[in-house]
Amino acid sequence: MSLHVYNTLSKRLEPFEPLDPPWVKMYVCGPTVYDKAHIGHAMSAIVFDVVRRYLEYRGYRVVHVMNFTDVDDKIINRANELGVDPLDLAQKYIREWFEHVHALNLLPAHYYPRVTLTIPQIIHMVQTLLDKGYAYVVDGDVYYRVRKFKGYGKLSGRNLDELRAGARVEVDERKEDPLDFALWKAAKPGEPAWDSPWGPGRPGWHIECSAMNHYFLGDQIDIHGGGTDLIFPHHENEIAQSEAYTGKEPFAKYWLHNGMLQLRGEKMSKSLGNLVTIDEFLAEHEGDVFRLIVLSSHYRKPLGYDDEVVADAEKALQRLRGALRPPVGEEEEGDAAARLRERTAHAREQFLAAMDDDFNTAGALGHIFTLVRAINTARDAGVGGSPFAQAQATLLELTHTLGLELRPEAVAADVVPFIDHLIEIRSELRKQKQWALADRIRDRLAQLGVALEDTPQGTTWRWQR
Repeated sequence: MSLHVYNTLSKRLEPFEPLDPPWVKMYVCGPTVYDKAHIGHAMSAIVFDVVRRYLEYRGYRVVHVMNFTDVDDKIINRANELGVDPLDLAQKYIREWFEHVHALNLLPAHYYPRVTLTIPQIIHMVQTLLDKGYAYVVDGDVYYRVRKFKGYGKLSGRNLDELRAGARVEVDERKEDPLDFALWKAAKPGEPAWDSPWGPGRPGWHIECSAMNHYFLGDQIDIHGGGTDLIFPHHENEIAQSEAYTGKEPFAKYWLHNGMLQLRGEKMSKSLGNLVTIDEFLAEHEGDVFRLIVLSSHYRKPLGYDDEVVADAEKALQRLRGALRPPVGEEEEGDAAARLRERTAHAREQFLAAMDDDFNTAGALGHIFTLVRAINTARDAGVGGSPFAQAQATLLELTHTLGLELRPEAVAADVVPFIDHLIEIRSELRKQKQWALADRIRDRLAQLGVALEDTPQGTTWRWQR
């Protein structure tokens, strides 16, 4: 089966056929940097990190762009509350984002454009839309004529005649139509501003992504990504701006949107006061734990999050790492070894089939854990050598494709003999049926972070995390 993706634009699964294979141009909307990034931001970043990783695993060459909105009403308001410069505030949170990129094992985007560094391109795009009659100037503000763009609503499925000015549409009597949106905002006292043909001001929210897209990736791209909360009006407006500017459609061939993260059934939001920042999560858990939470659900579905979900992901990570323990036998032939070879090949085939079905990471992860069980069963049966090594290599290959960096647990060389010696003493105590003393050794080692596992071939150990 070839890769199929769900396209928000067409509302159906479609074969993935990039415009200029093997190249794939992918733009993902990044954060508005006015406060600490939260795990909802991390969820979206991980989703599209996995999309990129899998495309590259399949042989495509991805050019990945993710923007920062570093000037915006939210940034200005937050900076005023704190009494700091808005651009300095934005820069602080951009630096933090790059720390998160490392901690969450995200592949860095190839380009990280910012609004403040793309002002000339934005002004040029706004002027072109004015020249084409898609925009108009009112008192230094520039607005886009929504009704002039005949395809407006094709992404969100909304009908212009049914739309009403409301919470998501700014009401301004100066507009020709209440649905028209700002491309450029005239300067206000105390706000960052840049010179333009219409007077000093700053870009509207939507125009920035169209300008960055065009500057870094050209007239048309393969994938545009973001959360479902961006479908309307942001992505709808991007289409209107970009296709009016270039005269080409589609602006983006495939629109991929991830579901929202929910805390105990509620959407996570600043207004509800239930945000969990990335820093707060990483202070208590590894980045791979959150990645496993994201992988365990389909990217288009809402993602539930609570302490139980985190605990399950912690256990799942331990199970994955446990499968990397060395073999206790050397058997390379026989039924057990043959079954491991078969299940290793089957795991890769099923993994590919799941990921080819719209990046079904939950299904792919299920096949990985089937391989984990096969490895553990083979270890208990004394399998080693080539079939065991190949199974573990396949496990590492598939988990790496999902962005999980599993490594065999390293132990300081001078510690190993002492642990092995204690295990020998414990084994002798068990033979003598001195269970209490044997259990004390096991429990004391556990307190030191060493987990013992008794198997038919003997006792093995590993570091607990």
